[in-house]
Amino acid sequence: MSTATPVISAAHDGRAAAAPPVLAEIVRSGFVEGHHRGSLVVLAADGTVDWSLGDVASPVYPRSSNKPFQATAVLRAGLDLSGERLALAAASHSGESFHLDLVREMLAEHGLAETDLGCPADLPLDREEAELYLAAGHARARTTMNCSGKHTAMLAACRANGWPLDSYLSPEHPLQRLVRDSLESLAGEPVAHTGTDGCGAPLMAVSLTGLARAFRALALAPSTTPEGRVAEAMRAHPEYVAGTRRHDTWLMRELPGTVSKMGAEAVQAVALPDGRALAFKLDDGGARALGPVLARALARCGVEAPVVARIAEAPLLGGGATVGEVRAAF
Repeated sequence: MSTATPVISAAHDGRAAAAPPVLAEIVRSGFVEGHHRGSLVVLAADGTVDWSLGDVASPVYPRSSNKPFQATAVLRAGLDLSGERLALAAASHSGESFHLDLVREMLAEHGLAETDLGCPADLPLDREEAELYLAAGHARARTTMNCSGKHTAMLAACRANGWPLDSYLSPEHPLQRLVRDSLESLAGEPVAHTGTDGCGAPLMAVSLTGLARAFRALALAPSTTPEGRVAEAMRAHPEYVAGTRRHDTWLMRELPGTVSKMGAEAVQAVALPDGRALAFKLDDGGARALGPVLARALARCGVEAPVVARIAEAPLLGGGATVGEVRAAF
């Protein structure tokens, strides 16, 4: 008897799923050499689906786009976090010095050590930061891993409640059950599947429509609620959510009231202050197309700002010179 984990896919009835639409194309020297396919949903200000492309009803793993809801859960667990610390709890940080300094401060504040972190050792997520880090003679560390802020907050919530630290990444741990409840309540649908994320935390699947609903709920929540506090911290300290060279930071800084969070495997969710929201995933995980696809979706929503053109830029190089681009195709 096979003990393999069953594979969950959109083609539940055994028939081959239709290929998702092309959301971006790779153009080199005037020649289209490849495509990024995926699905995208945009919600109107009243929360209904305004328009969509591809399959936005089947479950996907939001990856790190779920982090704001994990941060919501640590607040619901009673942990007192605010400001930069709460933003870092919802972060995929770049590994810049101010990120790493605050992670270490938070560990010390809650009587925790780097060895308590359940995330793997890694280099800074940002390539420039990784090069500087290695040049300084440093090695991979758990604090340097982009999810270390989230893990620190999770451990701190466990310590505050007297919950076990060594099993905090189990899906059945009290904290992870709170994460599940938080995501389901904000997404308006049950978690369809639970797996393991790259950082070791439980990874909970919802549809792209549910993910967009959850971001909309987060952005519109009163600042007195846990989810509203998370949104407020992310908007006030966007550089702690991502980094100085990341489009989530640029969007939240330059479009006041916006909440934005990317995830691995080319997932992106954004909520605008007027109640509109969007979420998409590129099937091949091609993160290089995130900016162009997001910029086109925002432009179709009528968002006009220099930052939209900035995040659309994804040049292709040949011999050190720009010879093409990754561009949206919808």
